[in-house]
Amino acid sequence: MSETLKETVGEVCRSVEFDRSRMIDVVREVQKRYGNVSGEAMELIARELKTHRVEVESVVSFYAFLSEMRQGKVVIRLCNDVIDRMHGADRVLAAFEEELGIRVGETTPDGEITLTTTACIGMSDQAPAALINDVVVNHLSSDLAREIVWELKQHGNPALLVKNLGDGNNASELVSAMVKNNIRHRGAVILSRAATGQGLETALAMTPAEVIRNVKTARLRGRGGAGFPTGMKWEFTRAGSAAERVIVCNADEGEPGTFKDRVILTECPDLMFEGMTIGAYAIGASLGIVYLRAEYAYLKRFLESVLDRRRSEGVLGRGICGLEGFDFDIRIQMGAGAYICGEETALLSSCEGVRGDPKNRPPFPAQKGYLGLPTSVNNVETLCCVARIMEHGPGWFTALGSEQSAGTKLLSISGDCKRSGVYELPLGIPLRELLKLAGAEDAQAIQVGGPSGQMVGPDAFDRTICYDDLSTGGSIMVFGPKRKILEVVDAFLEFFVEESCGYCTPCRVGNVLLKKAVAKLISGKGSQKDLAYLQSLAETVKKTSRCGLGQTSPNPVLSTLENFRSVYEEVLVAGEAGLQHDFELSRAVSQAARIAGRTSAHLHP
Repeated sequence: MSETLKETVGEVCRSVEFDRSRMIDVVREVQKRYGNVSGEAMELIARELKTHRVEVESVVSFYAFLSEMRQGKVVIRLCNDVIDRMHGADRVLAAFEEELGIRVGETTPDGEITLTTTACIGMSDQAPAALINDVVVNHLSSDLAREIVWELKQHGNPALLVKNLGDGNNASELVSAMVKNNIRHRGAVILSRAATGQGLETALAMTPAEVIRNVKTARLRGRGGAGFPTGMKWEFTRAGSAAERVIVCNADEGEPGTFKDRVILTECPDLMFEGMTIGAYAIGASLGIVYLRAEYAYLKRFLESVLDRRRSEGVLGRGICGLEGFDFDIRIQMGAGAYICGEETALLSSCEGVRGDPKNRPPFPAQKGYLGLPTSVNNVETLCCVARIMEHGPGWFTALGSEQSAGTKLLSISGDCKRSGVYELPLGIPLRELLKLAGAEDAQAIQVGGPSGQMVGPDAFDRTICYDDLSTGGSIMVFGPKRKILEVVDAFLEFFVEESCGYCTPCRVGNVLLKKAVAKLISGKGSQKDLAYLQSLAETVKKTSRCGLGQTSPNPVLSTLENFRSVYEEVLVAGEAGLQHDFELSRAVSQAARIAGRTSAHLHP
């Protein structure tokens, strides 16, 4: 074994105190230094962390940003979600391939540059976009792609591609990103400029039970998409039968078309950390973990600096705000590229240093979560709401929303609209009013809640954005009159096929079959019975899948069958009863003809 590799692995494992649960940190660092995690490295990591080689390999093979095969010193990851494609990502990809002389998934002969594609990187408001190592490059074009390749061949340093800095903290020395915040509408809760930090002091003057009661009175529900009552989750976690508890912030914003947490992490990290600290006090936690998606690695140094400052200010660490016995600290756990880790039990698996496989429930995380401890997993936006509720009171918060849904909601709007960006608006706002604000009055379809949500047409534009009507974790995708709905459905299914963890058959196989059925319709070979098959298959996948990914992946099919039935009817072909329109005799007997060594007598009598 290479002595240099051995020393490096030993050093990296030592930096995490040989903690087996920090496996993701170890393999990420090895990948960063060597361009891959080789079989030799896996053996060394397994030995240092006192585990088995297969456990290390299972992690490396699971996450998109890790690889056993050596990658280039520079890895170009072009975002290929539906919004980026709408803005020309396919042309950008063609330009990259031409200039580099390679195809997607390949590395240049000199071993310097690898080209690949990836799902949503949280930049749908500035598409097409790519990650070049950890550097975000936005508003790409074919010409710009060619310039980027030329520059990388000259200096090989992605950081030098940043020519113009974005607004706000994107321009800080610790971020130095060209990312734009695109804040279009500031509300009273999250994006208000009047952050004071008063919420934590107010909370610490109460008992933990009183803090939880305030959150319950405010009727705060999870802002990540599921909408579970936050106060109830905290109550369950505090009641967990263990001496230690954990609070986890889910910053794995992987739902395509969502980027509102990116803005919070950039401009409001203190509010988020304050909410985490209040939550820790309420449930009795001493450890907090922020699970930060790999695509937002460019923000890690900045977030670490905010944590360091909060420790120096006495609002994090031992004896917070002078309260003896309240010791709480936060660490940032990086992800490694896996949409499934947005699901809370898969996220906890990843935090524990294993594949991001969802866990069976029960037990629920509040009972048995991170390393078996009672754990509350809360979204970035949810925790910010907590800090504001404690600062202004639950009555103030409930007055901002609708009767059924309290407070405001951050919405990420992208696609065919004049003003893509982040909007903080009161829950209960009609969809039509939202589209007017974004300059999307001519939309033919809106995808609410990302691919796992639902697609609605103009007849539903008077419905409202709230938990009891059109619920969303934040994603609002706009599709104009020229877009082909079935192609959008096909793109969403492609995403789910790629992102399925593969654990259960309904999701692993069912999504592939759904995509094949939609492709058949698009090709003009579908019949009425195919629609019945599609409906039945989608319902089966939804009912029998193990976790939230498979339970929502059929939604693009189910919602469009319900709301855009005519789109399906238009591509059906008429024919004699019983005939299969996609059946070709020559293709069906071709394999047999090759085996027999002669042509079919039926085709050539």
